[in-house]
Amino acid sequence: MIDPTLSVTLAIASLAGLAMVTFAGLAGWRGWLSLKQQELVRTHPEPMPAMQGASASARIEIADLKERIRKLEAIAAGVDL
Repeated sequence: MIDPTLSVTLAIASLAGLAMVTFAGLAGWRGWLSLKQQELVRTHPEPMPAMQGASASARIEIADLKERIRKLEAIAAGVDL
């Protein structure tokens, strides 16, 4: 038979080992995220403007989407186009 004290000691040691591995993994994950954030800042040092200087094709696509939305709203309202 296994001594109950030995079982409790093994369980506590296993739990402590699992906690150490978990904290090491979490530290590694945070370090990796920090590295990726630094890479993003290095490649894009300034925030990109939302629609400033949008290309002609982007403006055409937005106008097309607005037209499609207008048609769908008309269909939903029961208006015949």
